Amino acid sequence: MSDSTLLQLALLIPLLALVGIPLTARRENLRESVSLLAGAALFAVVASLYRPVLDGAEVAAHWLEVLPGLVLAFRVEPLGLLFALVASFLWMVTTLYAIGYMRGHGEQNQARFFSLFALSITAVMGIAFAENLFTLFVFYEILTLCTYPLVTHAGTDRARQGGRVYLGVLLGTSVGFFLLAIIVTWLLAGTLSFRPGGIFPADTDTALLSVLLVFYVFGVGKAAIMPFHRWLPAAMVAPTPVSALLHAVAVVKAGVFVVLKVCLLIFGLDTLKSIPATQWLLYLAGASILLASIVALRQKNLKKRLAYSTVSQLGYITLGALLATSAGMTGSALHIVMHAFGKITLFFCAGAILVAAHKTEVGELRGLGRQMPVTMSAFLVASLCIIGIPPTGGTWSKWYLMLGTLEAQQWLLMALLMASSLLSIAYLLPIPLRAFFSRQDPALQSTTDAAVVKEAPLPSLIALGITAAGCVYLLLFPDIFYQLIKVGI
Repeated sequence: MSDSTLLQLALLIPLLALVGIPLTARRENLRESVSLLAGAALFAVVASLYRPVLDGAEVAAHWLEVLPGLVLAFRVEPLGLLFALVASFLWMVTTLYAIGYMRGHGEQNQARFFSLFALSITAVMGIAFAENLFTLFVFYEILTLCTYPLVTHAGTDRARQGGRVYLGVLLGTSVGFFLLAIIVTWLLAGTLSFRPGGIFPADTDTALLSVLLVFYVFGVGKAAIMPFHRWLPAAMVAPTPVSALLHAVAVVKAGVFVVLKVCLLIFGLDTLKSIPATQWLLYLAGASILLASIVALRQKNLKKRLAYSTVSQLGYITLGALLATSAGMTGSALHIVMHAFGKITLFFCAGAILVAAHKTEVGELRGLGRQMPVTMSAFLVASLCIIGIPPTGGTWSKWYLMLGTLEAQQWLLMALLMASSLLSIAYLLPIPLRAFFSRQDPALQSTTDAAVVKEAPLPSLIALGITAAGCVYLLLFPDIFYQLIKVGI
């Protein structure tokens, strides 16, 4: 089988699952088997592209020329493959988790839920392998539209309100800024294809490039840079597997991946350094990191605390890209991976706690480690990954981001990253420590009989165990992703 065929299979496998899931909707076991098999097949296909890309093979596919110069086309480049590997693996694991969660929580419309999951992964593969900005924009918008029904899955007034904020911010930024930036790029460069070193002519006015860079950073609303971050906490009304999809597998990772790809392959590092707006946007990303960390510290609801933590951690990736240094780019790309495994584990744990103990507030989790030791142990490991300390892979991404600030001589930003790490210790680490070493609040014991609290359903428990183990594995074996980054940068 040719590499080009494998690339197209990576785009088509989730679509085949989208067909198979409704056909098996009434037979739960068969329907969920279709989702799991599709996830496993997709990961196997994407993984098979790893060696050809490292060897420098050109893997591409052209589907449709809409207008002269506007081609729906795909090409596998190292950073895109990194994103696709993470997304395809975590789709498989999230599906396993969702089986336990959706059944354990008695969720309605499960066939629709899994179908939209598959469609979302199709959009993610399109974004990861887009050969040009036109293709990327098409799949970026598809991802927004197909995740909206997942956000509003519950059908309540609160869910619909959260969905309106979600759709309004993401569509508003993409049409108002992102699309305009793409049109101006086409007029300036005469192409929308991604190229190493960037595509703008050397004599392009830096003031115009500054405006263009601001439009790209604000236009990619999925990166949740402040002040365009409100959609992310609003989307926490969704079921926990959707939160995991939003924060680790698809939406936010698509956003920061697009920022990284635009900085590296549309502007280029040398051009990025010469743009006046880069410095201003660096400080904006820094402010987003710090302010979101402070807000996270004040949140009493567990999912909201994790949501604002995500806003802060996404700022790390944007900041690393805008540093326009090799170490900064490496740190950003690694943090896409490390944050994905850490944050998806945290949301898996939050959902497990909801299903098994019916608790949603941070203050209710004291003493819960005695009834749910596996879940709270996984929460501890994932917290360490987000903080960026051993024995987890988050150590590597935070290390390279710090090196990036050193390389760019951004001392204030270095201090800010340190302060944010301390804040992440403050809002994450007390949760598992109190779960294991504090007694449950007597006022809360009457609401839930401690004797009947137990771990979440087995599929969910296996899934969060896999991702927690992944956090540790990535400390010991980060080279699989580092090699891709080295080739891509």
